[in-house]
Amino acid sequence: MKVFAKSKHNLNREQVAEALDLDSAEDREALRRRLRAMERDGQLMFNKHNGYSLIDQNLLVSGSVSIHPDGFAFVSYSDTEKDLFLPANQVSNVFDGDIVQVLMSPSGAGQRSFNKLIKVLERQTTHIVGELKRKGDSYYLVPESSKLALKIDVDQQHMMDAKVGQLVNTEILEYPTFRQNTFVQIIEVLGDPQDPGIEITVALHRHGILEGWTDEEFDYAEDLGTEVAETDKLGRADYRHLPFMTIDGADARDFDDAVYCERKKSGEWRLMVAIADVSHYVRPDDVLDIEAQTRATSIYFPGHVVPMLPETLSNGLCSLNPNVDRLAIVCDMTINAKGIVTSSEFSEGVIHSHARLTYDQANAVAVQRQSKMARDVANSNPNIIEHIKNLHELYNVLIPARSKRGAIDFDTQELKFNLDKNKKIATMSPVIRNDAHKMIEEFMLCANVATANFLDEHKIPSLFRSHDGPTDKKLTALREFLSEKGLTLGGGDKPTSQHYNQLLTKIVDRGDASIIRTMLLRSQSQADYSPKNDGHFGLAYDAYAHFTSPIRRYPDLLAHRAIRAKMADKKKSTFQRLKSRIVSRGAGNVAYPYNKKDMKELGIHCSNQSRQADEVSREVENWLKCQYMQKFNGQTFNATISGVANFGLFVELDQMGIEGLIHSTNLSDQGKDYELGDKLEVVMNKVDMQQRKIDFLIK
Repeated sequence: MKVFAKSKHNLNREQVAEALDLDSAEDREALRRRLRAMERDGQLMFNKHNGYSLIDQNLLVSGSVSIHPDGFAFVSYSDTEKDLFLPANQVSNVFDGDIVQVLMSPSGAGQRSFNKLIKVLERQTTHIVGELKRKGDSYYLVPESSKLALKIDVDQQHMMDAKVGQLVNTEILEYPTFRQNTFVQIIEVLGDPQDPGIEITVALHRHGILEGWTDEEFDYAEDLGTEVAETDKLGRADYRHLPFMTIDGADARDFDDAVYCERKKSGEWRLMVAIADVSHYVRPDDVLDIEAQTRATSIYFPGHVVPMLPETLSNGLCSLNPNVDRLAIVCDMTINAKGIVTSSEFSEGVIHSHARLTYDQANAVAVQRQSKMARDVANSNPNIIEHIKNLHELYNVLIPARSKRGAIDFDTQELKFNLDKNKKIATMSPVIRNDAHKMIEEFMLCANVATANFLDEHKIPSLFRSHDGPTDKKLTALREFLSEKGLTLGGGDKPTSQHYNQLLTKIVDRGDASIIRTMLLRSQSQADYSPKNDGHFGLAYDAYAHFTSPIRRYPDLLAHRAIRAKMADKKKSTFQRLKSRIVSRGAGNVAYPYNKKDMKELGIHCSNQSRQADEVSREVENWLKCQYMQKFNGQTFNATISGVANFGLFVELDQMGIEGLIHSTNLSDQGKDYELGDKLEVVMNKVDMQQRKIDFLIK
């Protein structure tokens, strides 16, 4: 180290040997090994043209690497938004997500290529999913991830009878270096690329997500039974006489929320939201809880779901099925004529759902009262008709309050995939949201806010659903885009949700309204789970939490436990509360064994799992979209420019919401200017299933 510290220039191995007076072949070989070790440990940097140089340890940073499909990468370090750029030649032996050590360029901004990868500190990838290929006598893997541009050799001693062209899951035996390829062995054959549902199988294996249940987990759920035990009803409020009902999609299989509404003599409204009491059956640290916490959320795909809890439970005891008794946590709210929740309280209850309605059925009764569907509902469930009308009247009271509050309504169009018998897209159709959809959504928001206020008031360590306003970086990019469109967003450096709504109202009749809405949506921060209540920017709430879906979201289950623990504490005598505190200090509070540190860790975990679920769902949808578009080769579509890059234009098909690229080499008029939101006629050119990319041409 002293030799390098004294030198103002790089030193090659020969110069170092001379400086140390090393003459023998044995000493020089030891020097060679030592220099290589110092390079590997991040003490020296080697350049084949200039030799070795000492690394300034103050310029070394560690972080997670994110590899772009085009080969280059960024390294996220500390808590800053700034990332370090690494060119493709620096990440040839790195996997997406690896923790790496990087030497930052001391040269200032703009000179990206000076950042240098020093070493991989921690590998995050242990398995690779891909298509098996053969070249001569050797087998290799083409990875499914576009973020893996590595050469991957396959161990021929463990082929598992896999055939060339099949998709396989492999385990990494040897990680890559600058001198050798990644070496893997096949551990499972997943199937052929055209198999029904293969895209889901591949996505789950790629992300290491388990779909099934162990025998222990399955048996535990089965042993809970199918009917509520009479002993479990003791001590609970009995709401079975009230005509609670569930209102869900036609294809729903589990029902975790039921609603009831009545008008009080005072003119106020009573809204009761009953949520299946999952916390009664899934206790902290039991076998189902451990797995539910690991999963943290259900994952939804077109025509398929990977549940957080076994379906025997989520479709049985924890589903508010019609005409059976079920345990529930009930949020009982009073709402005034201005649509403001003036009071709320929680109780452990027993309910008996009087009807299972679809959104279309409820909407028919509320809005289309003379329709055949409305008459059919009235004939089969005459006792609930007035209650549906009450629900809709309350909804009409809540909507002005929502508008006054300033909740953002992006009015985005959701598409439904209609699958064929092979689980591929047959057709695509827009999802029509009627008043019943919006009504139930509004009632769930009321219950979630009541939950957040309860948790905040009682200072219970718990998770809030927080959503910050746009960052300065995103806000600057948005304002630049809006300026090009002749628009402005009010609020200066701190716009509110009201300012977003004002702009959304202003653009409603513009031809480019869709792309403007998209850019406004992109400017939003990601919501996350946090023990700190930071409010919810998009919904314009001072406090917000998730309570209404404990079947499919772990934070909701935690909220239920917190509420039940507080209610149980209220029922105890002073002596019992004192005794509980003494016991909990020594052995842990069995009912609610969480502190602030636990909640911070759970918040990070649940946020990550939620984002992973979204990512996995998008991957499957992109696969299905690419397969679907293959049959439209050569056909013309109307499209809107959704992104502009130096390599081309991203366009979104107006009727399908499918995005693709017009490469710069295919832009016939090289002198023409293109902007976000411009309308084009495009021709479907080709689909790259390996990269999940769709290419278009301008007509």
